[in-house]
This record gives sequence, C-alpha cells and structure tokens, in this order.
Amino acid sequence: MRFEKAYIPYGGYWCTPFCRWQGSLAHLHALKFGAEVAVKALSERKIPAEALDGIYLGWTVPQQFSFYGAPWVAGLIGAPGITGPMIGQACATSGKVITSAAMEIELGSHTAILALLCDRTSNSPHIYYPNPLGVGGIGDKEDWVWDNFGRDPFAKNSMTQTAENVATKAGIDRAAQEDVALMRYEQYQDALEDDSAFLKRYMMTALEVKDPSGRKFLKTVSSDEGVFPTTADGLARLKPVLEGGTVTFGTQTYPADGNAGVVVTTREKAAELSRDSRVVVRVVSFGQGRAEKGFMPMANVPASRQALMRAGITIKDIKAVKTHNPFAVNDIYFAKEMGIEVSAMNRFGSSLVWGHPQAPTGARLVIELIEELTLAGGGYGLFTGCAAGDTAFAVIVKVN
Repeated sequence: MRFEKAYIPYGGYWCTPFCRWQGSLAHLHALKFGAEVAVKALSERKIPAEALDGIYLGWTVPQQFSFYGAPWVAGLIGAPGITGPMIGQACATSGKVITSAAMEIELGSHTAILALLCDRTSNSPHIYYPNPLGVGGIGDKEDWVWDNFGRDPFAKNSMTQTAENVATKAGIDRAAQEDVALMRYEQYQDALEDDSAFLKRYMMTALEVKDPSGRKFLKTVSSDEGVFPTTADGLARLKPVLEGGTVTFGTQTYPADGNAGVVVTTREKAAELSRDSRVVVRVVSFGQGRAEKGFMPMANVPASRQALMRAGITIKDIKAVKTHNPFAVNDIYFAKEMGIEVSAMNRFGSSLVWGHPQAPTGARLVIELIEELTLAGGGYGLFTGCAAGDTAFAVIVKVN
C-alpha cells in the first residue's frame, strides 16, 4: 500500500553510536538501555511522552524479562498508559516496525507512535530446550546469535555462504567487493567531517555508559566503535572467510550493539513536534521480497521493486539510496539489477562500515536517509536491507 497520512517529525528520531560486540555497550540490558536513551532523546527534542498513544518495540535478541516487551518499555519511558506489540523480523525488523506504525496512523487508530529498536548481539542467550524424548533425556541447546549466523535451518547454509552464492552466480569477484568496501569506508569519512557534523544531526553523541546496576558511571561513548581503517593493501591481505571463497572480513559487516527510535505520527502532529516544521517527512510505501534459497543478498531487488510499485514511482525518481549491506556483494548486485551506480548509494556510510546490531540497523539507515534528503533539498529516498531467510525489506520516504 501507499501511505498518505503517516509522517515523521523532522528530528523526531535518534540513534546511539553503534559499538562492536563485546565493546562499550556489551553489558547493558538492551531494552532498559533503549528506554533510558529514549527518555533523554525525547526530552532533548521537546517531545513529551504524553504525546505518544502507542509504542512498537523491535528486537531480535532476547533479554531478561523481554517477555513483557513494549508495555514494560512504555512504563520505563514515562508512558505507562500506552502499549503495543513487539516485533522481530531479523535484520528487517526496523522496516517492519516503522511501517507497521505507519499503517496504524494511516488507519486512524493512533496519532503518535514511538518505534523503538533495541538489540545487543554481545553476550546473547545460551538457550537450553528440554527434550524428554532425547537420548538420556538430554535437551537441545542454542547460542542465539552465533548459531543462527552460522546456519539457516531451511537453506542449510551460513549467511556468508549466501554472499558467496550470489558472487558466483552474478560473477562478482573479490576485487570488485574490495573496491566497494573501500568506497563505503571513504563515504563514512564524510560523516566525520567538521567534528562529525552529519552524525550529530541525529546521533546521541555524548552517551553516558553505566555499570549494570545503573549507578556507577563507566565512560562516555561519543562515536561508533569498531570501525576499522580500511585500505586497498589491507583488504588484499585478508584471507577469505570460507575456503576458496571471495568474501573476507573486510568485505562484510560485524555484529554490534545499540538502539534507535523514530516517532511516526500524523502530518499535523509531525509539524507540532518537528525541530523544523518547514521540513516535511512522509513514509510513502514499503516492500518485502524473498530470493531463492541460499541467495539472501538478491532479495533486496524484489523488495525494492515492490516498494517502488506501491509508491507509483521508479528508481529514476529516487534521489538517495541507503542499504543495509552485510556484504559488499549486496550493493554490487543491487546496483547492477536496478540500473544505478554503486557510488550513488550510501553517502555518509552504511552498516558495512559501522556494524550491525540487527533491529536498530535499518532505523539508523532510514534516519540517515531523511537527513541526506534534507541536505539535498528534498525528494524520494529508498532504504533496503536483506534479512535472514533469504528475505529483504524496503521503505520509501519523501522529504519536502
């Protein structure tokens, strides 16, 4: 469907820096931390919690008591009278949460929803599943993050293998992947210019990190942690992740921790809550797609084409593109199939460079898309990102 009534207040969004797993945010409860950041962000943006009449919570890695989900978080942010669902759709979670909130606004059932995305890939649960019929009554166990990165139970391959499958089928060699990885790193440097002026347009840059009790101050996080200096020579020295393959640790992203929030509301309320009411941000449409089994990076193409069709526009109408690119292969394949230049995508960087906390990744990319369009004077923007199960999600926004 095409949305006509769902808007995002300009500036009514935020994101923490993303920190590589086992880094500065590794010990924090993702939902409590997400709520703590939301309280500060809403206050700074002069958006009262009382203005919200719904909350959509997105996460992909369970945390203690996350069973209570959105109602618990609503209470933590000072809005105990509202509720909503919790959504987990792997790496597509942000897109689904934002557009599900937009659908509520479109239907008129809500007027202002907080889409909050929280994840911590660090120290994920080690889960034991009882199996009384197992040999000796021994159950099954799973490392939530690590085991699922390593094996899709349907396609029976790792996520890295899906990138290798696409590289082979589409004729994408290692050199092309390294060229894109270097390009994305250089684009991220633009975001760091003038004392990170672009990032400071939306990021919570003076983030106070406390111990698990919430009482003792440990440090201040002011920028993304885990971004490694990338050079052509450095990329060339890396070994492939899979024997005989083309994908290296330099041409794929890495797990991270962080959170993000986006307010989705009506046009009237967006103007009221906006940092600049002259900038109008509308959620236009969304799309979902699925590739053949074992070819995850290809799924961005059908998802984006569906979103474009629903919006009633073509890729030529798109002024800016942001992608969740866990592999450089993603962008090369997408650009070729959609008829655009790889260099025209991901201005100011992408998840290939600053990491992937899963649920919040797409939200950060949508936020950056809005800011990029604002700097460019407006227009349509497309976000797309692949997800587990050889799927993908796409969102189109328009800035006037």
